[in-house]
Amino acid sequence: MAITYTTRNHYFGRNLDLECSFGEAVAVTPRNYGFRFRKVKCLKHHYAMIGMALMADGYPLYYDATNEYGVSMAGLNFPDNAYYPSESKGLDNIAPFEFIPWILGQCASVEGALTLLEDINLVNVDFSEEMPLSPLHWIISDKECSITVEPMEGGLRIFDNPVGVLTNNPPFDYQMFNLNRYMGLSPKPPENRFSDKLILKKYSRGMGAIGLPGDMSSTSRFVKGVFTKMNSVSGDSEAESVSQFFHILASAEQQRGCVEVGNGEFEHTVYSSCCNTDRGIYYYRTYDNSQIYGIDMFSENLDGDAVSVFPLKRDSEFTILNG
Repeated sequence: MAITYTTRNHYFGRNLDLECSFGEAVAVTPRNYGFRFRKVKCLKHHYAMIGMALMADGYPLYYDATNEYGVSMAGLNFPDNAYYPSESKGLDNIAPFEFIPWILGQCASVEGALTLLEDINLVNVDFSEEMPLSPLHWIISDKECSITVEPMEGGLRIFDNPVGVLTNNPPFDYQMFNLNRYMGLSPKPPENRFSDKLILKKYSRGMGAIGLPGDMSSTSRFVKGVFTKMNSVSGDSEAESVSQFFHILASAEQQRGCVEVGNGEFEHTVYSSCCNTDRGIYYYRTYDNSQIYGIDMFSENLDGDAVSVFPLKRDSEFTILNG
């Protein structure tokens, strides 16, 4: 699940749910790193960005990232629906693994991204034989708005995303329509609308949200994430905002053992991230280490040409207060 959140500053982040880690790390790509693309010219100069990436042959394969202007982007699983066509003349043929740097390297707003999307073709080109393409759809956000981008067999579909939330498959328009089923939910105590002939009592707090999904499916996690985010209340300090952001993500996190994917492996929330897009600070925590760590993009040399890589702190850390 990926979400946006705004208090005094704007925040963007996600849960990555997989059965294993691939060695991802926080990567800061400066303005003069040469982004090589398979079908279009190299971006020798571009906006700097920070995010979670798998480094492959020196190339940052971003899972999610934010650029220096606060535009953010994340790719989420979209199996059975994602369709990547062959190369098309007259269009910018961008491989899906190049999509995040192509957009974030050039766009200072979602409006700018929409302009680039008019000429883009997400072409079927694998990174390598060992690393084939993943079926993905994307959320692109700035502090003003969010959009969802879905490559499907009928063409590239782009939706306004008024909730600032995206989970995995199914398509976004279905996810939004499905929210109609839950319009009666509320954080407030319920009123008896069942029958005026019965005396029904509230016997617990939280009964206004009875019916809110709690299973592990992406459809249910979308509903739970939207409900939690849209009703979220927090202070606007950095500590309160970041803490609340991770609590929103935790409403849809996956625990190891609940979603078996075969061969004795289980999908779980490998990491959760939260980027203050105004300040360029990327926070994260991992499945086995709930301590929140931060990397400040603007503390790096953004006029350099080498990617700065920060391996994740994955091992649990405990503080015994009376030791």
